[in-house]
Amino acid sequence: MSGYVAGILAVFSINLLLAYAVFLPAAAGMLNLGAAGFMAIGAYVSAYLDVQYALPLPVCLLAGTLASTVMGCLVAFPILRTKGVYMVLATLAFGEIVAGALINMEAVGGAAGFPVTSFIDMPVIAALAALGVLLVVYILSTRFGLAMRSIHDDEQATALFGINVRRVKVMAFTIGAGFAGLAGALYGHHYNYIEVANFNLMLSTYTLLYVLIGGTQTAFGPLVGAAIFSILPEALRGSEQWRFVIFAVLIIAVMALRPEGVVTRHGLARLFGRKAAS
Repeated sequence: MSGYVAGILAVFSINLLLAYAVFLPAAAGMLNLGAAGFMAIGAYVSAYLDVQYALPLPVCLLAGTLASTVMGCLVAFPILRTKGVYMVLATLAFGEIVAGALINMEAVGGAAGFPVTSFIDMPVIAALAALGVLLVVYILSTRFGLAMRSIHDDEQATALFGINVRRVKVMAFTIGAGFAGLAGALYGHHYNYIEVANFNLMLSTYTLLYVLIGGTQTAFGPLVGAAIFSILPEALRGSEQWRFVIFAVLIIAVMALRPEGVVTRHGLARLFGRKAAS
């Protein structure tokens, strides 16, 4: 495998984990524009422990993931008091607060960035991304996953059936933050350098698009969305100046023709139904 292909697969795997960070809250009816903030926390915690304390790499990854998970749980309670566009603005503000704090922390390099010592190659990142897919598929198959889907479809009706809507939302938001933290830790150790500018609003916006374009109804929607945004621009690279125009037209076409996302529950049911019949 060439280094170019390996690089694309590494980016896709990291983007996939980050997409699930947004997908899990979205599956429970919440839009999160703070994924970059949780990703930054995971990246900086893992990198700092690696550089300053020379801890084993798995410990650094676990610490970065846990740091984002704990922060997600703490932030979920005040953020979930808001609804609609105010929730989106609250998560956006969280990401900006994290970026503002990190850029003023000299211990992690501030605006100049922070070099990372240990390196993680693509196969490890791809394996962890595959485990992430399996974990999300499992989560959605449990009663917790069914509660998330129910809240997404009708929150009030779900509450009438005795489900603690707030608890489910907090758990979905928290697990999603953990996925973002892992993505950030892997990003830092793969590129061996992190800086605050990389974890910006544009990254959170793109990640939200991964989910909305791919679909919020199944675990495979974010996979398809991350693949579209990670691989398609590279496939169009030969078009030079026109590739971004072609990419934008294709995205608009997908949004117009598949407003619920590329992958939907009904689409999968029809697909597997036909296979079973044949």
